[in-house]
Order: sequence, then C-alpha cells, then structure tokens
Amino acid sequence: MSRGWVRLQAVVVSGSVAEGLMLSVLPWIAATITSDPRQLSLVNVVGQAPWLVFSLFAGVVIDRVRRSTVLTWAYAVQGCAALALAVAGVTDALSLPLLVVLAFVVTSAQVLGDGTTGALVPEVVEPGRLPAANTRLMLIDRGVVQFVVPPAAGFLVAFGLGTPAWVAVAAALVALALVRGLRSARSAPSTTKHPLRDIGEGLKFLVGTRLLLSITVAVALGSFAASATMSMFVLYARDLLGLGAVGYGVMQAAMAAGWVASSFVVARVVDRLGYAWSMRLAQVGMVVTIALFVLLPPWAWAIGALMFAQSATVIVWNVCSQSSRQRFTPPALLGRVLTSHRALAWGLTPLGALAGGFVAAGFGVRAVWVMATVVQVGALITAWRGLSPRAFREAELVAAGR
Repeated sequence: MSRGWVRLQAVVVSGSVAEGLMLSVLPWIAATITSDPRQLSLVNVVGQAPWLVFSLFAGVVIDRVRRSTVLTWAYAVQGCAALALAVAGVTDALSLPLLVVLAFVVTSAQVLGDGTTGALVPEVVEPGRLPAANTRLMLIDRGVVQFVVPPAAGFLVAFGLGTPAWVAVAAALVALALVRGLRSARSAPSTTKHPLRDIGEGLKFLVGTRLLLSITVAVALGSFAASATMSMFVLYARDLLGLGAVGYGVMQAAMAAGWVASSFVVARVVDRLGYAWSMRLAQVGMVVTIALFVLLPPWAWAIGALMFAQSATVIVWNVCSQSSRQRFTPPALLGRVLTSHRALAWGLTPLGALAGGFVAAGFGVRAVWVMATVVQVGALITAWRGLSPRAFREAELVAAGR
C-alpha cells in the first residue's frame, strides 16, 4: 500500500466531512429563514447546477494544472465558504441569497474535488487494484457525506446555526494540510491553447470510445430512472407502505446498509467475473429490483430488502464504471473524460425527477416504477450490447498500444 494512497484516503475523509456538513446544514438553515417551498427549492436547484454547468470546464482545469494543486484550490474554496457561513451565523447575517450563493460555491468545489480525486487514483494505485480503491473511496464519500455527517450536523445545530460551519472550516483546514504532502505528476501542456477545444478533446474521446460511450448512455438512463423513483419514494413509503418518518428513515438505512455490505465483496466479484459480466449482471439486478417494486405487494419488509439489494447492485456497477474510465483513458485526458461523463450521464437527473412527478400525478405513484423499469431495460440493453468481454479485451489492447 503506497503512502500516496493512504494520504489520498485521509484527504477524502477530511474533505468529505467539510463537504457533508455544508451540504447538510444549508437546507436546514434555509428552512429557518423561509417556509416557502419555491424559495427553499432554490438552494437545492442552484446547489446542483455546477454539476451541469461547471463539470466540463473543471475537467480542463484538472488536466492542465497539477492535480494536487487543484485539490488544494477545491478545499480552500470549501473552507472559505464554510468560514463565510460561520461568520454570518455569529453576526446574524444569514439570508436566503447568501445560502444560495454558498450552495453553488460548495458544489463547485465538490465538482473540482471529486473529479481531481478520481484522476489521482491511477497515480497512486496499480491498475489491478482500481476496483478495490474506488470501492473504498465511494464508501468513504457515501458513508461520511450521506450517513455519518448529517446526524452530526443536526446535533451541532443545537449549539447555534453556524456551529457546523466552524467544524467544516476545521475539516477543510485538515484536508488542506494533508494535500500538501500529496504528490502528483506534472500536468500535460495543452495542445489546443483554447478551453473549448480542450473540452472538445475530452468529449470526443468519451463519445468516440464505444465502451466508454456505452457506459455513459447506460448511466444516463439509469440516472433518469433512479431520479424519478427516489423523488417519489417518500410518497411510496407514506401512501403505499403506510410508513411514518421513522419507517422512512429505516428504508433509507436499508439502502445504506446494502451499499456498505456490498463494498466488502465488490473487488472479489470483479476479480472473479471480470468487468464485462459484473456490469451486465449488475444491470440485470437493477432491472429486477425496480420491477419488483411494482410486482410485490406493499410489504414494508420486502421493500426494505429490495432497497438493500438495489443499493448493493448499484455499487458494483459504479465501481466498474469509474475503474473503466480510469483504465482506458490516457492520463492527459482523464480529468476531462471523468467530468464529461458526469455532465452527460447526470444531465437527465432533473428530467427524471420532473417526469416522476408528472407520472405520479397522472397515473399514481406505482406507475413511476413502471416507467423506471422500462427506462432501466434500455440501460440493460445498452450494457449487454456494448460491454461484452470482447469489447473490454479490445479496449485493453488499445490502451496497451498507446
């Protein structure tokens, strides 16, 4: 185990604490300022915007500047945003416009940080250990940002609205200190000297590499389906399962448990089955679990088991997806390819949530899972045709010949 890999994990832990605290507390503080759903939604909408409007340009930065330096910028921006929120909390200067701006800034730093981390992994980990490394980082990020930090943020708010932000400042400073000892290769000089052409190079490679394009299309369809169902799951739990807030929380915990449990075996699954069959079978699992939401009676225990199984399946796909981009992309293009994938693949997420709302309003909540099943079948067909063992062998030969 290299020192670079150990340090990168420590950076991700501390950075995820800072990021998770800010992402958790901003909507909470907004709710103390206004109860208007339209105004509250601004924090979430603007907070997600950088993934669509900034990802492509972030990829250029990641490929054209030393990656440890970019990571330093990301955590510095994150720390400044946390400091601004902390000071505003102490001085009673909190306002909705401030929260909207901070949400955009925090997510912009997240775009830079996540993309840079993904590009750094192949520098500190051998190709054969990519699945295990990506599993570890995804577990850290999911565990810290979504399941450990939010309850802690709720506890810290009791001491003052700005208290979580002060802790986030400290976590960001720790991340900055750790990044100083993280070495990365020098960036490759630009061959075009124009940002838009640099972006075009990344998009051209992603779209022109059949295997990576198949992954991106499958992820885009899956993101649409997942966004539609997750946006309506609260209604599914309340109206069909008859659950209250505690029961809904248990369902979310079941999903988290599936993610964590699967993380311990993902690397072994990929080693045994290979990338092609791991990804194909993961897509089969996604189709089956979504379809069973429609076919099974509304038994809470059964749906909880499905949440567990679905999450366990998704992490297998995610690990193989990320590792494939890292394996088959030239280092000089990796930042742009990683962020281009996210911009294209996650672009359908808002549309999925919107479609879920319209389908539920017109045909009932269960119909959302019918629609999602059909869309996920499209992802399965894409994966089955484009992610064959032969396709991976050809991609390996091309990568080896560079």
